[in-house]
Amino acid sequence: MADTIDVLIPEKQIDARIRELAKQIDADYAGKSVTLLTTLKGACFFSCELAKCLTIPVFMEYIQAASYEGTSSTGTVTMMLDVPDTAVAGKHVIIVEDVIDTGRTLAAVKDLMQTRNPASLAVCSLLDKHECRVVPFEGDYVGFTIGNDFVVGYGLDWDQKYRNLPYIGIVR
Repeated sequence: MADTIDVLIPEKQIDARIRELAKQIDADYAGKSVTLLTTLKGACFFSCELAKCLTIPVFMEYIQAASYEGTSSTGTVTMMLDVPDTAVAGKHVIIVEDVIDTGRTLAAVKDLMQTRNPASLAVCSLLDKHECRVVPFEGDYVGFTIGNDFVVGYGLDWDQKYRNLPYIGIVR
C-alpha cells in the first residue's frame, strides 16, 4: 500500500520564505562573506536554494550529524562528517539545518563549531518544531514553525524516502 502524503507547506510558499530569509541574511552580513555549514542530508535542498538567493559572497561546507533513526530521536548525537577547523576559524558561519526539533543535534554542533573560533556563528533552519524541545535552543533564522507531525520533502526523509518532494508534507 502506498503512503499518503498531505501537503503542509507548498513549494511556492517555501520559495518565497527562502527569499525573505536571504534578504535578512544579506542585510545582517552586508559587506561580509558567509560560510553556509550545511547539515547533511536533510538541509541540502534548503541550503542550495538559500545560497542561490543570497547576494553576499557565499562559501559552502558540509557536516553530517544525526540523532534520529527512522522517525525517533535516539537521544545521542553522532558526528559522521566534520570539517577542518580552518573552514570555521575567523569566518562568519551560518549552520543550515532542515528542522530544529529536540535541539540536541544543533546544540552539539553549535557548541563544537564555537570551539573553532568563528568570527560569528548563527543557525538558519527551514523548520522549527518548538514544542519538541528537550534542550533549550533557538534558531537565528527560521523559515516556518510547525507542529510535532513527522514531515518529509524538500530534503527531509522517512528512511531515505521522499527527500525529493518539492514541498513539505505529512505522511499519513
